[in-house]
Amino acid sequence: MCSSSLKWAVLATIFLSLPTEARELRVCADPNNLPFSNDKEEGFENRIAELIAGDLRATVSYVWYAQRRGFLRETLKAERCDVVMGLPSNMEGVRTTAPYYRSSYVFVTRDGEPEVASFNDEALRHRVVGVQLVGDDGWNTPPAHALSRRGIVDNVRGYPLYGDYRSPNPPARIIQAVAEREIDVAVVWGPLAGYFSSRQTVPLRFNPVRPQFDGPKLPMVWDISVAVRRDDEMLHQEIDAAITHHRSEIDAILSEYGMPRLDGASQQAEVAR
Repeated sequence: MCSSSLKWAVLATIFLSLPTEARELRVCADPNNLPFSNDKEEGFENRIAELIAGDLRATVSYVWYAQRRGFLRETLKAERCDVVMGLPSNMEGVRTTAPYYRSSYVFVTRDGEPEVASFNDEALRHRVVGVQLVGDDGWNTPPAHALSRRGIVDNVRGYPLYGDYRSPNPPARIIQAVAEREIDVAVVWGPLAGYFSSRQTVPLRFNPVRPQFDGPKLPMVWDISVAVRRDDEMLHQEIDAAITHHRSEIDAILSEYGMPRLDGASQQAEVAR
């Protein structure tokens, strides 16, 4: 072997023997927000992130940050991470993947009591109704707007979406309020209702809200996706492919967490026992 060939052979051997840098999938997530995520990685978004990372031959590395106002600005857009799970598919300012589920707000009631069929149900005028509010200024969620449009105000009780962060899973408080008879009906984002209704001491029932769009600008239904920064097209394509590859496993995880879905993967109404 000539000296130049020997040199390249030695260099190739050295290069191949060097350890390769492990790839990380940096995910920003809330450390106290089941059923979505927590710092024990018990949420369904934690598990779906692991599936995606496996396809990317990466390990998940979390940046924990309370998912409140300013969350995206302080995390993904500040380049503290590369991925945020569970954002609406039409979210502005980010690039979102194909959706991995579609859900809606639901009416939660105690089993055995009259169900609520829609925002136009007269029962909502005579029963105590709980809705979630965002922030200290009481910014209203879509169900609160829908009730207000119908003049249903005096019998409505507000529950902070973020709640007392010193307690585990603060958004669950509104579901507990139905079980404890503080309120008769709660209007809650579907994944929260599906997960926490089954963990109460009394059986609860939940049904998707009607109408799904309360007027042209007030949706009660969303497709949910993974988000990356707008300029990260390569990662976007990789995650899209991983979601397609693991569709059946993702569906199984969402079913395990009691997810009420409107994309044909589960029943639209259930009794949680």
